[in-house]
Amino acid sequence: MPKYKDKNGTTRVGDALRWLLKQGKEVAPELLKIAGNVTGIEALEVLASKIGADEKLSETDKQLLLEELNFDKIEMQETTKRWVSDNNTDSYLTRNIRPLTLAFLTATLFIYIILDSSLEGFKIASDWIDLLSSLLLLVYGGYFGMRSAEKITKHWKK
Repeated sequence: MPKYKDKNGTTRVGDALRWLLKQGKEVAPELLKIAGNVTGIEALEVLASKIGADEKLSETDKQLLLEELNFDKIEMQETTKRWVSDNNTDSYLTRNIRPLTLAFLTATLFIYIILDSSLEGFKIASDWIDLLSSLLLLVYGGYFGMRSAEKITKHWKK
């Protein structure tokens, strides 16, 4: 299997499933559907039970997928621990780095828009625009996505 690189919104188990398909292996469509919608540890546990029960996969392929899935679970748990730790600290900057980053990138975007529309000769290189848009998508998705997930989790626990 190729070395795991930047996630780009994927999980290791999803990458492993795609790799198996490229090798010509048969994978149940239900597994692919579940893997495409993984949004948390509970979803990974559902996927693990489906992988274990799948009759089309060999035992070796099941072990590979379950190991990759375990890495994904550990990564999600460690990310959550880091965020909880950040929020419990006394440091203003540590507690607020995500909202401050979001505000800075949004302000930068608006400054670029205003300068681009008001100054005749002002041009921004497309590489900088691509970088800024990628960062904004990542930060907005991470910040608002995780805030929504936190609220949903609190609601379910009640």
